[in-house]
Amino acid sequence: MADAIPSSVNARIGEVTERIARRSRDTRSRYLERIAAAAERGPGRAKLGCANQAHGFAACGPSDKAMLREGSGANLAIVTAYNDMLSAHQPYESYPELIRAAARRAGGVAQVAGGVPAMCDGITQGEAGMELSLFSRDVIALATAVALSHQTFDAAVFLGICDKIVPGLVIGALSFGHLPAVFIPAGPMTSGLPNDEKAKIRQLFAEGKVGRDALLEAESQSYHGPGTCTFYGTANTNQMMMEIMGLHLPGASFVNPNTPLREALTTAAAERAMSITALGNDYVPVGRMLDEKVFVNGVVGLHATGGSTNHTMHVVAMAAAAGIHLTWDDFSDLADITPLLCRVYPNGKADVNHFHAAGGMGFVIRELLGEGLLHRDVETVWGGGLDAYTREPGLAEDGSLTWRASTSTSGDEAVLRGAKAPFQSTGGLKLLSGTLGRAVIKTSAIAPERHIIEAPARVFHSQEELQSAFKAGDLKGDFIAVVRFQGPKANGMPELHKLMPPLGVLQDRGNKVALVTDGRLSGASGKVPAAIHVTPEAADGGAIALIRDGDLIRLDAVAGTLTVLVDPEVWAERAPVPANLAASHVGVGRELFASFRAAVGTADTGATIFAM
Repeated sequence: MADAIPSSVNARIGEVTERIARRSRDTRSRYLERIAAAAERGPGRAKLGCANQAHGFAACGPSDKAMLREGSGANLAIVTAYNDMLSAHQPYESYPELIRAAARRAGGVAQVAGGVPAMCDGITQGEAGMELSLFSRDVIALATAVALSHQTFDAAVFLGICDKIVPGLVIGALSFGHLPAVFIPAGPMTSGLPNDEKAKIRQLFAEGKVGRDALLEAESQSYHGPGTCTFYGTANTNQMMMEIMGLHLPGASFVNPNTPLREALTTAAAERAMSITALGNDYVPVGRMLDEKVFVNGVVGLHATGGSTNHTMHVVAMAAAAGIHLTWDDFSDLADITPLLCRVYPNGKADVNHFHAAGGMGFVIRELLGEGLLHRDVETVWGGGLDAYTREPGLAEDGSLTWRASTSTSGDEAVLRGAKAPFQSTGGLKLLSGTLGRAVIKTSAIAPERHIIEAPARVFHSQEELQSAFKAGDLKGDFIAVVRFQGPKANGMPELHKLMPPLGVLQDRGNKVALVTDGRLSGASGKVPAAIHVTPEAADGGAIALIRDGDLIRLDAVAGTLTVLVDPEVWAERAPVPANLAASHVGVGRELFASFRAAVGTADTGATIFAM
């Protein structure tokens, strides 16, 4: 259970943290007992048979082989999501050699323990492959476990950055929670065509006003080089979260790839991982480190920066892997007291490079600590509590890594503001509940006059159906699009970003438009009000399967309600509408995931196949 909350923490933050700790007492205690027992057994390779050990170092060079034979130094696992198709992961190609060199200087060895899959949601948007996206998170967790199952490692570094990859790596790392874990980012690509300009071209294409050549040129100018996409979607929210939860080195998240500073930070991360193993005096097992306070800090960071809605599932699943029971009510209560400090696309025009230049994570953490909205007395991979994360890295004249205090004033108040004068007084996410069940909405990118929408329903069973209706000119006037049978049990809960351009066009024409769905939109949801992750989902008998065309729906992001204004007697007599989902269960590997669809939990419990 978490320690007593210090008086410097905001009272509401303390109450929520203590509530989570009380709720999680039994599961967290069992988890800590399990990883403590694993730690007591010591490094596994010393107890392996001779043939087992020989397999483990057969391919090593002479010096590494000698060290592993003697067992005198630490063995560092590298778990990598490298591939050269994803722009965010391509820079990882050179990281293993940097990490190996750092490990040797520290008197140990580093080995690539295994790889994990890394699919690109940008490539699969609107395609059949997107129906594997959410499930890939749990596949990554499983692959991480396979990589670490050789029991020959003293710590691990994790190379991953994008949407499902970081949460999957965290879940897998927590299964080996007795090992220290350091996450190493690759950074965002340099700024290209501004994200709002790209969005305008997408809308013009949806209206038929520009052709495919213009659209492809705009997209290519936006996504143009190595690194994460520059908007503040799930990938960059992952990086924020890894830093504010203490799994990155301070200030490491948003340094561009293939720069001297990026290389120095990678080397320093590997050196730090080698120094916090059980073989030394500064042992920091990741399972102990990621406690209730750390997860509350992560949720506060999510709200303060207007981050991705995907994390209303990912953080729940990650916390469960550490024996911590986090709920959407906790998200909601923390949102009510967390100010929105950032305007990064889709919440504003700036990209993450502008955010970093304006003060970045060091500024955000300093401001939130100053208001008592973060727990400062937490363990981190860097040490020194969260105050150490108000510093930022730089290079000395000789190329060595140095640290300085982060700026105390924003470099651009259109992008980043202090807690005394935020963009809005509450966080960018809102929990909705009512006759349709529960859902979440990202309000930070939505104009205040659109926070309440009451309009008749137009029901669709796929985003393709809605797009066809738009192209045919059948979507007119005010309406709330209900796109159902998009939940995890139905088809893996794909992101539905191809809905946004047509809905944005209709909204810009003066119509009141909103979306209600049991699917996902992630961090790039944009300006159209969208109640997403509706649970129970349609395929699980949820009330969203009862809606008919013309039913009046009220989406109220101020009061936090999502209701159908239908006569209760009529509503009670309705049966759920069925859907033929066979087309989503075969092809592009989807037939391999039948067991995932059968076992997956609800969105509000993390949409995971694991029974935590």
